[in-house]
Amino acid sequence: MPVLNRIAEFQSEIAGWRQDFHAHPEILFEVHRTAGKVEELLKAFGCDEVVSGLGRTGVVGIINGRSNASGRTVGLRADMDALPITEATGKPYASTTKGAMHACGHDGHTAMLLGAAKYLAETRNFDGRVAVIFQPAEEGGGGGREMVQDGLMDRFDIAEVYGMHNWPGIPAGEFGIRVGGIMAATDEFAIEIEGRGGHAARPQTSIDPVMIAAQLITALQTFVSRNVDPLHNAVLSVTVMEAGEAYNVIPRNARLKGTIRTLDPQVRHFMEDRLKQFVPDFVAAFGAKATVGYRKGYPVTVNSERETAFAAEIAAEISGVERVDTDAAPSMGGEDFAYMLEARPGAYIFLGNGDTAELHTDGYDFNDDIIPVGTSYWVRLAERALPIA
Repeated sequence: MPVLNRIAEFQSEIAGWRQDFHAHPEILFEVHRTAGKVEELLKAFGCDEVVSGLGRTGVVGIINGRSNASGRTVGLRADMDALPITEATGKPYASTTKGAMHACGHDGHTAMLLGAAKYLAETRNFDGRVAVIFQPAEEGGGGGREMVQDGLMDRFDIAEVYGMHNWPGIPAGEFGIRVGGIMAATDEFAIEIEGRGGHAARPQTSIDPVMIAAQLITALQTFVSRNVDPLHNAVLSVTVMEAGEAYNVIPRNARLKGTIRTLDPQVRHFMEDRLKQFVPDFVAAFGAKATVGYRKGYPVTVNSERETAFAAEIAAEISGVERVDTDAAPSMGGEDFAYMLEARPGAYIFLGNGDTAELHTDGYDFNDDIIPVGTSYWVRLAERALPIA
């Protein structure tokens, strides 16, 4: 089944919403205008219940089917927040907010789910309930976690939940999905090295933390290759080095910061434990001391098997089986839809944005041509997940 005709008919309306969101980006939980417009539209569509303020500024719309014999509710989620980037696209609808930009396509995600909500509220060709979930603060704020902790799943009795993200580099309108880890856990570390300061002309009297930090950075580059099974995925990147203030002084302290990305919860735990063990021992060999701070970010986004197969079937209905990659390469980027997938089974799918600028860059723009594909995917997923007997 190709793109739904009714959805194709109001593509321009959905694109209008998208471009309005694009022109007025909002950061993290401060998505008051966006959430307000989402709430207004959901009520205008005739949703049976609209709840705002969930997870601070999240919005949920409930659409009842023709019957509720199944007693099941399926959740469909979109993210609403933008990024702290100054836009350089030159589009007529470019950001009007200084230092903020929809550089990840959340404007498109929100608009496509609104389009699906409008269609589903009109037709109600399903048995059960659909929860359309509009989430704030995906970009580092953990809005997904906040909504789950605020009772999202239990309050609306959601049985399974699905997410979607546009993806530059995948041909427009094609899909990519995989069972298991599809987006990485995003952890951060901070290492404090304490040596002994001294005069740069007499290094033999000091314990040089700058030299130790340089040696440690090199050692950490072999951390994954010599500690993690090559059949698993992990990334360790040192991204910050801070030490000293004067050219002729060996400082007492040096600091390293970085990120660890993993696609398997067991590998994630191993990397944390191994780093905390390895760094102090390595630094001690030079006569210095080290402390390791570790902050866990978003968990691995894990697609459950049954729901992934189902989502792939729906994608094939819309775009054709030859345009759905069921073994798509995972991303080492993070995604806080992971918290919803920890709470309920479900699947996260990539929708090709075409040959466009990369996500999180000042030249990126969501491709409005894929709106009918993404919106039709949401509609058919809801109808197929909740079939009328």
